[in-house]
Amino acid sequence: MELPDFMAYKDKFSQSEFISKIERIAKRSGAKLVYAALILYYTLASDKVSVKDKAIIIGALGYLISPLDIIPDAIPIAGLGDDLAVLIYVLKKIWVDVSEDVKKKAHDRLSQWFDEDEITDADDLFKDDPVENPV
Repeated sequence: MELPDFMAYKDKFSQSEFISKIERIAKRSGAKLVYAALILYYTLASDKVSVKDKAIIIGALGYLISPLDIIPDAIPIAGLGDDLAVLIYVLKKIWVDVSEDVKKKAHDRLSQWFDEDEITDADDLFKDDPVENPV
């Protein structure tokens, strides 16, 4: 699958739209997608991340929020696959700048929406390195 130019979606990102979208799709999309999105969201606040990387994160989160995707979100299972691919792609690019504090914040937020089995499944996504553990 070829990734879209997700930087075209950077203007779609806002904090309120992000939270609203995550709350709407949390159970349907699964813990892995939500965990990846939360890690990127919390990484935006880090001073260890370059402005360039923050722009890429905003583009990826804007793509997640946007109703216009390569594969529409309304299509069961496959509909959020392109969103997850974009999030994983960006995580691979910025992974060295993701702090343990960010991972903990994302994990804590995840526990508000998912049960322990689903969270364990999401933990496997980034156990060591997203480059070694793709979806």
